Amino acid sequence: MRANEFTAIVDEKIVLAPYRPEHVLRYHEWMQDEALRELTASEPLSLEEEYKMQAKWRIDGDKLTFIILARTSGGELATSDIPTLTMIGDVNIFFHGTPEDQDFEAEVEIMIAEPDYRRKGLASRALQLMLTYATAPDSEPPLPVSKESLVARIGDRNKASITLFQKLGFEITKHVAVFEETELRYTGKGVSSVWLVGEQRAYD
Repeated sequence: MRANEFTAIVDEKIVLAPYRPEHVLRYHEWMQDEALRELTASEPLSLEEEYKMQAKWRIDGDKLTFIILARTSGGELATSDIPTLTMIGDVNIFFHGTPEDQDFEAEVEIMIAEPDYRRKGLASRALQLMLTYATAPDSEPPLPVSKESLVARIGDRNKASITLFQKLGFEITKHVAVFEETELRYTGKGVSSVWLVGEQRAYD
């Protein structure tokens, strides 16, 4: 999406960076894993198709994508050092319709692809940073989106992801047995704290 094409979000443990050509090869390697494809409901693509997809997503108005990078320390981080960080996953929002539509939805997805970085709270941090960015009143058009439009659709086997979204204020609203899928929508009920806010930096 053009809105985040030159924006990085810096946190003490991770960085969200725009999806760029230099990320495609590693992303393609992740998608050779059948288990990951199943968890993310992804179709196998050739490397050439993956590069075309990245180029398309960069300009599409209905997809907001960040690559998740892991930091090794919580100290100062120069913007020039961001490309050297380890790529561990991605976080996305897919827009169904426009924010002006009554039935508009902002569908959220998260993936920590690198096994060594799972169960460390990084998926939660990445989701919070993304949701804060996408719903912030001063975001660039077509953002912000309303919190009430946020939805997640997760395979029933992915219990960890379902629990993660529940902890961030989403509630189960539907179960689609034929697709073995659980739908959650943001309500904010039972959530006492606000989402994390990262440092936005110009990243070109």
